[in-house]
Amino acid sequence: MATRAEALAQRIEQGAATLAAYAEGLSDAQWTAVVPPDGRRAGVIIHHVASVYPIEVHLANEIAAGRPVTDVTWAAVAEMNAKHAQDNAGCSKQETIELLKKNSQAAAQAVRGLSDAQLDSAAAFSLNAGAPLTAQFVIEDHALRHAWHHLAKIKAALGA
Repeated sequence: MATRAEALAQRIEQGAATLAAYAEGLSDAQWTAVVPPDGRRAGVIIHHVASVYPIEVHLANEIAAGRPVTDVTWAAVAEMNAKHAQDNAGCSKQETIELLKKNSQAAAQAVRGLSDAQLDSAAAFSLNAGAPLTAQFVIEDHALRHAWHHLAKIKAALGA
């Protein structure tokens, strides 16, 4: 196992655990509070983070294999997020936290399987204007950062 891959995996787990711990402490009113300017409820955003780990890891694996990612755009992400919010408007806290733990652990395990050469592999990534990004950057900017990003926004919205 690559040392860098292990460090990345541990940081993914840390972010998910931090988000899960915060989610566990939310009241029902906080769970259903709308987070501006996002417009989604706090619980739906946490469920979103949990549900996209497999997608984020898939994209990183494509880059790690030297394959460009050409069909991911911000418009497609917005559409996916809107559909997710609609389909999961009533997600429960327990179900969401379980999904967050399960999917983050699977993501971390997948990252642990990457070699330094795979982490250094770069290919065009359409979400970032086709820039040739490394798999490590894609992991850091998506699977790793995602929990922290939304946690900060939820905390700011809820004043906690």
